Amino acid sequence: MVSSDIGKEVIKKDLPLIPKLPGIYRMLNSNNEILYVGKAKNLLNRLKSYVSEKNHIIRTERMLSQTKKLEITTTSNESEALLLEANLIKKHKPKFNILLRDDKSFPFIFIGNKDQWPQIKKHRGKKDKEGFYFGPFASAGSANWTIKMIQKIFHLRICDDTVFKNRERPCILYQIKRCSGPCVGYVKKDEYKKTVSDAIEFVSGKSRKIQKNLSDQMQIASDQLDFEKATILRERIKSLNIIQSSQRINEANLVEADVIAGHKESGKTCIQVFFYRSKQNWGNQSFFPKHDPDENLSNIMNSFVSQFYENKNVPSSIILSESILEKDLIEKTLSEKENKQINISVAKKGSKLKVINQAKKNAKDSLNKKLYESQNNKDLFESIAKKFDLETNISLIEVYDNSHIQGTNSVGALITYSEDGFVKKRYRKFNIKITKNNQNDYGMIKEVLSRRFKRAIQEKDNYLTVPDLVLIDGGKGQYSVARETMNELGLHEIPIITIAKGKFRNSGNETFFHNKREYKFVKNDPTLFFLQRLRDESHRFAISAHRARRKRVISKSLLDQIDGIGLIRKKALLNHFGSARAVESASLDEIKSVEGVEEKVAKKIYNYFHEWNLKYQII
Repeated sequence: MVSSDIGKEVIKKDLPLIPKLPGIYRMLNSNNEILYVGKAKNLLNRLKSYVSEKNHIIRTERMLSQTKKLEITTTSNESEALLLEANLIKKHKPKFNILLRDDKSFPFIFIGNKDQWPQIKKHRGKKDKEGFYFGPFASAGSANWTIKMIQKIFHLRICDDTVFKNRERPCILYQIKRCSGPCVGYVKKDEYKKTVSDAIEFVSGKSRKIQKNLSDQMQIASDQLDFEKATILRERIKSLNIIQSSQRINEANLVEADVIAGHKESGKTCIQVFFYRSKQNWGNQSFFPKHDPDENLSNIMNSFVSQFYENKNVPSSIILSESILEKDLIEKTLSEKENKQINISVAKKGSKLKVINQAKKNAKDSLNKKLYESQNNKDLFESIAKKFDLETNISLIEVYDNSHIQGTNSVGALITYSEDGFVKKRYRKFNIKITKNNQNDYGMIKEVLSRRFKRAIQEKDNYLTVPDLVLIDGGKGQYSVARETMNELGLHEIPIITIAKGKFRNSGNETFFHNKREYKFVKNDPTLFFLQRLRDESHRFAISAHRARRKRVISKSLLDQIDGIGLIRKKALLNHFGSARAVESASLDEIKSVEGVEEKVAKKIYNYFHEWNLKYQII
């Protein structure tokens, strides 16, 4: 029996039970892992084709050879099947599907309309608040830059409501002309709301109108000899010109569109997406879908579009570099999903073709960079294996470090590096739990490694795959502890390397420890630079995690430290006094006057803040 006949027999057995209805089908292996998710307008006819066709492509042959089970789900129409297919592919990541590795949401700019003094801020996630949303932006950086420019032009507040309500004098943003100071009444409510309306019009693409209004106001101020106001308005116009000049890339005058272009080379593909909203370019993003090397670009683009918009807002227009097989179906499905007309087109001439060509060039450059980095990483992995006499091939490295201040707020950090670069999804931080080990680096390493690999052993299907190499920031002692810990867990085969800082902690003088041997590199060795980069990234991540943990502890209210003060009483006290410091300086009678605070509790609060005075009274 030919290997692919195994899957064909499975399908043949189920054919009498399969209806002639639209839906999706799932092919599973002996471990009940989903190999492939497909959709069909007619499930019976689609699955019959697997049985009747004799010469399948290699990928399909491999899939059928591993298929041991078939599952189907019927839907009311083909559009519903398409949405379900995209959802299941994203959820299960079947190895024989074209996979879009995209798990992030894009940021928006949000301006509330319910507040008396609306705030402008960056927003991710569900749009559950009432207000105006603008985006998506390709990155947090481009969203932050736009907010900064809007601050310069319109002087809107960015502070949270808690900070806003409790300010007694303006912050530095008012001093540097980025805020009009609504928190202390430096601007009238009507005037501020007019500015908010102007800001909304600006991000909606009406920048020319705003510029004319500002120019007229500057002229009036100049005629009235109010040169200070004229100067402020001139700076606003200058900031507006900066934004407008950055948007001249929109040659096609696209109002609301996503421009999607792909480039395939050496069996890899890069998809480049440009976001255009309100006639402005909000940046671009590169994607590298996983697929069979022989897959054609048209099929890759088809899968990309159906998966990309599964959890994202869809613009009115989608412009592609390649024609796709299911254009009409995807168009209809997205239109129904968004409850508006969506148009998918392929740019062939004019200004749209220019925009597409630009996106293609970006896709090609990004892919070439990716291919170069991947090959370079492969070479570096081989170099590490050769120099340290490792018996295993390296494709995945985990790097460990810890950070603390004299044992307080101790954090262990794990970062991961693969042939594609740093794998941010695999980064982990470990809050050190064992108190007795808090001032002991060895104890921390033991705890972190134990927690990470015990879970990997116990939950093989639900946790991170085991690395090919473990790299630890430390010396001979750290190596001994790490090796002992891994051996106790039965992971003798995973090699460990520790990197100790050199004399005077100078970069380039590092000593490496592996398998009871010491290693040194010449200063200009590329492998040394690579290992330093991994060490520095783990160090950065560990310090960031430690600072975040320390900040959370420091930022806790003084009231949180008093036993018996729950959320309701805390809220009542803060609403009455304005801050925890004000509670500290309040008298006992003042604390008792707060609604919901009984005399016994009031005494406890007062005594907590005046304990020092009670203990150390001067006689």
